[in-house]
Amino acid sequence: MKDTKGIILKYCLQNAIKYNGRANADAIIGKVLGEIKNKDIKRLRQEIQEVVDEVNSLTIEEQNKQLNKIAPKLLEKREEKREILELKNKKNVVMRFAPSPSGPLHLGHAYVLALNSEYCKKYNGKLILRIEDTNPENTYQDAYKLIENDAKWLTDKNISQVVIQSDRLELYYDYAEKLLQQGKAYVCTCDQEKFKELISKGKACNCRDLPVKEQLARFDKMFLDYKAGEAVMRIKTDIKNPNPAMRDWPALRINEHEHPRTKTKYRVWPLMNFAVAIDDHELKITHSIRGKDHIDNAKRQAYIFDYFKWKLPENLFVGRINFIGLNLSTTETRKLIEYEKYDGWDDIRLPFLLALKRRGYQPKAFIKYALDMGVNQADKTVTRDEFFKILDHHNRAIIEPKANRYFFIENPVKIKIENAPARNVKIALHPDFSKRGYRNFKTRDEFYTAKSDFDDFKEGKLYRLMGCMNFVKKKDKFFFDSLDYDKFKEHGEKIIHWLPVEEGLANVSVLMEDKSIKKGPGEKSMKNLKEEDIVQLERFAFCKLDKKEKDRLIFLFTHK
Repeated sequence: MKDTKGIILKYCLQNAIKYNGRANADAIIGKVLGEIKNKDIKRLRQEIQEVVDEVNSLTIEEQNKQLNKIAPKLLEKREEKREILELKNKKNVVMRFAPSPSGPLHLGHAYVLALNSEYCKKYNGKLILRIEDTNPENTYQDAYKLIENDAKWLTDKNISQVVIQSDRLELYYDYAEKLLQQGKAYVCTCDQEKFKELISKGKACNCRDLPVKEQLARFDKMFLDYKAGEAVMRIKTDIKNPNPAMRDWPALRINEHEHPRTKTKYRVWPLMNFAVAIDDHELKITHSIRGKDHIDNAKRQAYIFDYFKWKLPENLFVGRINFIGLNLSTTETRKLIEYEKYDGWDDIRLPFLLALKRRGYQPKAFIKYALDMGVNQADKTVTRDEFFKILDHHNRAIIEPKANRYFFIENPVKIKIENAPARNVKIALHPDFSKRGYRNFKTRDEFYTAKSDFDDFKEGKLYRLMGCMNFVKKKDKFFFDSLDYDKFKEHGEKIIHWLPVEEGLANVSVLMEDKSIKKGPGEKSMKNLKEEDIVQLERFAFCKLDKKEKDRLIFLFTHK
């Protein structure tokens, strides 16, 4: 007769390793039935689910070791590590990451920032953080520092310089005058609808060919006389360009909205394409990585480089990642924070770096995700669950070797194990690093188990308190069986985590990602943890200690 549990276990381990440490019972049953005939399906499903629960409590490293031991042929070869694309010009690389300060950085920002940083590290280049704040109406005062902190955290301080565009307005004005003097730009006072009608037909407005002297006078009046909407400086391009969006695009406009940094000092503001072109030249940018929705913008900016005979940066474009089920709008989120729906930018329900950092996600996890996605122009649609499945996998690989293990019992139920010997139990802080030390327990015959485990106890089955002893359930009572782990491996049903019933246990709360709270006792040694420590609560999840309040330890759920 074939070993049913062994067959289930090997396929369960294979499925778990393939899907970032989490096996799925439904994905396994077909393979198991291929080897076991005439099996009661209902009972088989129960057996598979029990093994799934056991396997999912292991780390990926433990899953790999176990599968390599029992069925090495089922281990799939890992994909080769993806490398970032080669650059054409590899000397004196200077790149920039250029967010607008409408809020802190989110997952979409992390992708592009990580790629920029990895290129600069590879080529020993310089990465500039340029905050593009020339739209006073969408500028949030707190965002400047939040963005800088996020960028330095994600790149491991790989930011060489921080540049803020609102500090550079006089520079933009100087270049604007030069273009007017060259006859490459003009100040248009046409009604906006009239201009659109003309430009769509490939016709110039009356402002375009006015003398340079008149253009400069109009430019002066933008600072003093014209009102918002009455005048805009435009760059002369091909008025017959097949793409109407390329025709005489706007470069500077009047905006009297108060700016968080400069207040009302300035009323003439450069639009994005003009400021970007000037800054890319002035900052000696050699390469840029942008979303492919900026391809037309790069063409607009090329006019400025051509008129001044500057060398264009090498542009790399990436497709858009559409995150389904994740709201990345800083404007909407800011309103929800103001309405107190969220506690702040680090509310653990939010997909912003501040929140994910607080939960225990590591910078390298985001970088590995970005490298997996690579530099290509294909748009991608990723659901919330799909994204976090990948990110959790990368993060788990980083924190698992560092995270010590501890027992936490959610919804505890007290059980008495008859005839259980009094013991001094030592369990390693980490199963792979015994030199790190041990947790010590004094046990007698009373224990706390999780209610979920208690409800699953079956008559006559052999169970094991992890690292402690085996016991059996008989007629709604529990009886000591043995200390023999080998006996459990051969005949046992399930390993469970536990705590001795004693005074002084830690009072633990875990704030979950949906802001629900799990509560229960934790082992005494957890009281020695420090805020920011990341641990693995056995058979529960990786968690980060957020606060120590009087007698309570408040953890944040990181991931399974």
